[in-house]
Amino acid sequence: MIDLLGAAGVDPFDEAVYRAVLTRHTATPAEVATELGCTQERAARSMDRLREHGLIARRNGRYRRYAAVDPHVAVEALIRTKANDLDRIRAAVGDLAGLFVAARADQADQIEIVRGSDALLRWFVRLQQEAREEVLGLDRPPYVEAVQNPVEDTALGRGVRYRGVYAPEALEGANLLEIHELVRRGEQARVLPGLRVKMAIADRRLALLPLSFEMSDVRAVVVRPSALLDALVDFFELCWQQGIPLHGAAGDETDDEDKSLLALMAAGLKDEAIARRLGWSPRTMRRRVSDLHTRLGAANRFQAGVMAARRGWL
Repeated sequence: MIDLLGAAGVDPFDEAVYRAVLTRHTATPAEVATELGCTQERAARSMDRLREHGLIARRNGRYRRYAAVDPHVAVEALIRTKANDLDRIRAAVGDLAGLFVAARADQADQIEIVRGSDALLRWFVRLQQEAREEVLGLDRPPYVEAVQNPVEDTALGRGVRYRGVYAPEALEGANLLEIHELVRRGEQARVLPGLRVKMAIADRRLALLPLSFEMSDVRAVVVRPSALLDALVDFFELCWQQGIPLHGAAGDETDDEDKSLLALMAAGLKDEAIARRLGWSPRTMRRRVSDLHTRLGAANRFQAGVMAARRGWL
């Protein structure tokens, strides 16, 4: 069966009926049915559809009789109608595409992937610069660059509160001195052994969370207000509750080395590990621990930790 008008919305059977009418001056459903070998009812329904398409017209009279409209006129008009329909469909596609893009924009507003160490550092700085009330942080090595936080001191100066939970391995050498300096300037800090996550949250509305600790493939996720952000804030608060306070107010009765020693002891590190991190010999380590116990009146590490915390040495 010939199908040349299918693109214009005419099915093959209706096209066959149309061709049968074209060969006659006029035609009835019965005549077409006889020629095509179909029922008169089917031929009549087809001719009604062709009439709706404007391809045939019904003659006046008692009986149903149809005549073909000049194809140059009728088919061209049908094509224009279909073209208009396609234009409307095209416009509708634009609206649907807008909904599609908007839906994904909503998702993008919640989660954004950051790739590369430079992009990660820029987001870390931006997060703190945009903070107005509070920055929450979980911190542990490795670090994408061997530099200290260049923004926190300025943010503290304009009244932003900082709370940080550190893994014991973050309290090494210059890092520990820097942390104590920030604590003296207002940061609240705690130490949590076994911390495996790095994260920063600004005003509980924006979070930055590294996805990998592989320095060859630095990736992080920026999380905006969502159920996921709420869960990250709850996780921070849990870590904060379990952390050991690290104090550093001016006028402490101990020096920075003692504070480092106490912090590492409180974090659960063994003597050998503490001595390596502080660059002490085992003999110096034993002497410093013994001196702390004497000054605090403590019989063991546990008592030393409790008494040091009470004095604000941790």
